[in-house]
Amino acid sequence: MSDDNKEIDEVTGTDTTGHEWDGIKELNTPMPRWWIYTFIVCCIWGFAYQFLYPSWPLIDSYYEGYFAETQRDRVHAELASYNQIRNISADKIKSMDLAAIKNDHDLNIFALEGGKAAFGDNCAPCHGTGAQGFVGYPNLNDDDWIWGGSLDDIHTTINYGIRGVHEDTRINEMPAYLRDELLNKAEINDVVTYVESLADNSIHPAAGSSEIFADNCALCHGEDGKGLQELGAPDLTDAIKLYVTDRDSMIDIVSYSRGGVMPSWNGRLDEATIKSLAIYVHTLGGGE
Repeated sequence: MSDDNKEIDEVTGTDTTGHEWDGIKELNTPMPRWWIYTFIVCCIWGFAYQFLYPSWPLIDSYYEGYFAETQRDRVHAELASYNQIRNISADKIKSMDLAAIKNDHDLNIFALEGGKAAFGDNCAPCHGTGAQGFVGYPNLNDDDWIWGGSLDDIHTTINYGIRGVHEDTRINEMPAYLRDELLNKAEINDVVTYVESLADNSIHPAAGSSEIFADNCALCHGEDGKGLQELGAPDLTDAIKLYVTDRDSMIDIVSYSRGGVMPSWNGRLDEATIKSLAIYVHTLGGGE
């Protein structure tokens, strides 16, 4: 439309394009120049990008771009660099004893982080993500260690397991006093009452029950009932119990025994991971 034939919209004061639909006229308001320039730059960048970076699929591969590098390549390179650093620290852990690792600040932090990750992958299904344990699975946050809570003891337990298949596993079986006809039901009831009295002074056991305990239980649990870690016999004088939830369960244990199994991680995990696990478990709050 020539300037002489321009029609100006009375409301906006803008000229029209001359197009009209059902009495509605189109205003001549083109896109701002900055927007057009931006659009052109984006188009140029889009065409350039497909040549500089991976883009077009090919028959059995893809166009790798001018730089022939992807984010995946960078991630792999970073992981390789990290693994190299990790292997150096892992080799140090393998060659050092547990006390020396604990005294090395940087190496101790590395071991704690690695142990925490390994615990979540391997130990949490039984002991819980917070190591709080369940009935039959020890709580690793308290001070009641059945087989010992020193660094070396924890390392040995993780390495060889409890009642496992490894030739060096720790084994000690509690007799099933009723099933094996070592005690009758009345004697078992009396000795259970005596064990309860070790942790609760308000309970008064029957006469002769202490003799039953001394003849059958003291060899492993000690005359005072405080247990022997060398034999994996728990302390009976505190409120921390592995299997016991009530008196009936205690009677059942004495009658038919219990013997949990912890797998040996020797051969499943490398030595650096096992040492890291021992250090991590030792710091959970119950390490001796």
